[in-house]
Amino acid sequence: MESTGGPYLNTAAVTSPVGIARLLQVTFGCTTFSLVAHQGGFSAAYGTFCMFVWTFCFAITVFIITCEFTHLHSCLSISWGNFTAAFAMLATLMTVTAAVIYPLYFVQLGCYPIGCEVRDFRIAASVFAGLLFFTYAAEVFLTRAKPGQVTSYMATISGLLKIVQAFVACIIFGALVNDSQYSKYVATQWCVAVYSFCFVVTVVVVAFSVTGKTALLWFPFERSVVVYTFGAVLLYVSAAVIWPVFCFDSKYGSPRRPGLCAKGKCPWDSQLVIAIFTYVNLLLYVVDLAYSQRIRFVSHL
Repeated sequence: MESTGGPYLNTAAVTSPVGIARLLQVTFGCTTFSLVAHQGGFSAAYGTFCMFVWTFCFAITVFIITCEFTHLHSCLSISWGNFTAAFAMLATLMTVTAAVIYPLYFVQLGCYPIGCEVRDFRIAASVFAGLLFFTYAAEVFLTRAKPGQVTSYMATISGLLKIVQAFVACIIFGALVNDSQYSKYVATQWCVAVYSFCFVVTVVVVAFSVTGKTALLWFPFERSVVVYTFGAVLLYVSAAVIWPVFCFDSKYGSPRRPGLCAKGKCPWDSQLVIAIFTYVNLLLYVVDLAYSQRIRFVSHL
């Protein structure tokens, strides 16, 4: 009998440049967490986070390769192009974070007291963690929207920036809960409200794009996202002014780090991290607003 449905397996899923990058992601990811689990070791929240990143990205990448190789993604009720682009950007951010954290907290040049074998395993794991980051960054580079190309929204600069904005907001939230004393003033509570509102709306935008449900909304999604981005810029401008004043002005806080502040448990350190990433996210939203004027949404790719 002749088949009229085309080939059952999509060999391009593993032979194209993007497919090869994903195969390398699986290889480097598996190697990294295997080295750590076998002999390198990990502990505390930092080590657990790194292991979560490597295993999570490995599992999702295997899922993506399987779905594309077998055409199963056509059975899923999501926008596959938006999903893969969003995940690639998220994995890039997560793996570069793990690639910095693991050697910073677990790698040392000397053998004492962990032993030379454990040290060598940790160094090897750090090398493969760096390679893993580069493979995810390569996928983002290969799948990003080109000028004049019709592509998924999450593959555009604006879509990729949404993932980065949400990731930066998570860093801000982490610093907020680390004894940042944000509840001390109503003004700093306003800043927390700004971070929370922008994070939630950004996640909603990503969720609607990935699920491909933007066309079902009763309002113009594209215009609404641009208006929201403009509003987010204004909100972050207010936070970028208010937070440093109420944390580092001598009238409300301390312009310098207190000498008796314990390392790792100092509110001033958390406030500084929040201030820095507030300006980072403000810049991201400004760039997002500029690029959003030049794109058009495609929700079904």
